[in-house]
Amino acid sequence: MQQVKSETFLAGARIVDPRALPVPVRSRQRKLANNVGRAWVLHRKAMLRGASVAALLVTAGLLYQLRDPMVAGATVLGEVAQGRFADAGFAIGEISITGQALTSEQAIFDALGVEPHTSTVSFDVEAARQRIAELPAVSAATVRKTYPGDVIVSITEKVPVARWHVDGITFVVDAAGEQIGEDRGAYGDLPLVVGDGANDDALVMIRALDQHPALKDGLMALSRIADRRWDLIYDTGLRVQLPELGVARALLHLESYQADYQLLDRDLTMIDMRVASLVAVRPTKTEEELAKDEEERKAAIAERARSTQPYPLPPRNLPSTTLFQATTPQ
Repeated sequence: MQQVKSETFLAGARIVDPRALPVPVRSRQRKLANNVGRAWVLHRKAMLRGASVAALLVTAGLLYQLRDPMVAGATVLGEVAQGRFADAGFAIGEISITGQALTSEQAIFDALGVEPHTSTVSFDVEAARQRIAELPAVSAATVRKTYPGDVIVSITEKVPVARWHVDGITFVVDAAGEQIGEDRGAYGDLPLVVGDGANDDALVMIRALDQHPALKDGLMALSRIADRRWDLIYDTGLRVQLPELGVARALLHLESYQADYQLLDRDLTMIDMRVASLVAVRPTKTEEELAKDEEERKAAIAERARSTQPYPLPPRNLPSTTLFQATTPQ
């Protein structure tokens, strides 16, 4: 390629009016197109990313505006599909439940959420299993569906350890003291605990009594007193008051007293073991003794009514007056 000097190039040049140039002036549309093309070449990735974000925002806005019609449409389609599957022979027709004793079948049916036209195709076994597992007496549950229309439910319930009588209702409680159902007579062999807070500490006391089988003969209930200590209640009406601390030692002594002196078989209404070094008993009174006590009580009331001072009066000299008289010099 031959290089031409500037002097040679300008030798044949001449001055002309710019408006008379043969090349037309670039239009605004052309300039805009050139700017856009230059921006596309330089910032293509950023422009594509921005366009994608804008498209996502627009799509999300449209979906939000159309959410109610879409939900309604999906519900209608689901109901139509449910009906078609049910009409095709996939409707749930038989539900088999095994393993329940404290949990009612109605509670399990409600947790399954099966309706007349529910099909096995759309039935969510995992959601149903989670709802059943949340029932109070259920420890674990499995739910399976078999085509064309069977649902099999297998339940493992919590282990009951005691019956808890409170506010006139008897519940069945587990090892943690949680209520897992009402006692309807099927758990009469479980120990009975009575009183507020008895359910929380029932297992500890039951395990302590298991070490002394002789003390369980004729035992009707364990009564929680002020949520601090226990009383043993026997079918003879005998009540054994145990201490707040040292229960194991008291039970050991009570078992030795029963072995040596048949203390629990005697005609007593109360055995007080709340003091470690003392055992107090209250004999059962005969009918004659009870009648005599009643007569003495009535006589004391009548004597007090005849007295001019039926109730004791406070002392004439108050402590401050007595103190003043005692310290005054003679």
